[in-house]
Amino acid sequence: MKRLFLLFLLVAAGLSAQPAATRRATNLAALLAHTSYFHMRAVVVVGELKRLDSGELRLTTDGVSIKVVHQGTTPEGLAEVRGEFWDLGKFNADDPRLVSYDLKRTVGIDPEGGWPRAGQVTALIASTISAATPPGAPGIRNIVLHPSRYLDQKVTVVGQFGGRNLLGDLPEAPAVSRWDFVVRSADAAIWVTNLRPRGKDFELALDARIDTGRWVEVSGTLQQGRGLQWLNAEGGSIAITQAPKDPADTATIRVAAAPPPEVVFSAPIGGETDVRPTSSVRIQFSRDMDPATFRGRLRVRQASAPDAPVAFTTNYLPGTRVLELKFAQPLERFSRITVDLQDGIIGTDKQPLSPWTLMFDTGS
Repeated sequence: MKRLFLLFLLVAAGLSAQPAATRRATNLAALLAHTSYFHMRAVVVVGELKRLDSGELRLTTDGVSIKVVHQGTTPEGLAEVRGEFWDLGKFNADDPRLVSYDLKRTVGIDPEGGWPRAGQVTALIASTISAATPPGAPGIRNIVLHPSRYLDQKVTVVGQFGGRNLLGDLPEAPAVSRWDFVVRSADAAIWVTNLRPRGKDFELALDARIDTGRWVEVSGTLQQGRGLQWLNAEGGSIAITQAPKDPADTATIRVAAAPPPEVVFSAPIGGETDVRPTSSVRIQFSRDMDPATFRGRLRVRQASAPDAPVAFTTNYLPGTRVLELKFAQPLERFSRITVDLQDGIIGTDKQPLSPWTLMFDTGS
């Protein structure tokens, strides 16, 4: 028993030392439907906690329950459990992490019998257990922790766009529509279905990380199945918004560092000929740009008069990340035009754009 107690202390200390960003808010239905995904992950779940006459501690939500392994006093009733999810069938019987456990007493495995299959015996190895309060406003975290509370209700959430699960926040996709995407906030995430992520002046990339730092507001009806929750946003809309002012809402979000901004498209394209002298120039970037840094760092030259200044105005469209140059006078006909983006232009995340040049030829 002394060795078992010491092992519990070591496990609990190890879990509490893990970075908060690795912990995922979830629910029992998700844990038990996707054991391979959650195995050995730090999680937080909410449910009714009760110690049985046998001494076994169980957490129950909506008729689904799981063993909880924890030393010390525990509150009964609605509780929040933080710890690590174990699928015992994924361990070998001689795994050193199990050697000091009384497996029969703690998780119901008879070491003399056959070893369980994956998904057959699961447990939460708790680091902390605290009394929980009933959920309030339907934010992403509350929805994930208490899905039955909001099921079939229309809710509006604010979260960070996660594309088609580009950051691995969830075990799989509901595969409801071709536009399924993830929104995330704090340590929780949820799917949005039946809504293309675009609006006036913006379209977010589903399969590239260039938009995973953007905050959106989405409305939909909460649905669930196969241990997943999603907002059915059919007929709804998506809007770009700002991150919540409360630091607690964003403290655990960790978006992997994206590459520096670069030019992904231009019109005219490089090397194009017979461009109309009255055309404007549009340049699209891979990342959100700081429009103030364009000032004094754009240069336009005409081969027919390389030293003569070319007057133009600029307009940056943040929704599409497009810079538009409009010329005060038509460009010279049959002339090579060079547009330079010079050093010092940066994205909103302060990463620099490498100097870039566009060349094209005007026609008649």
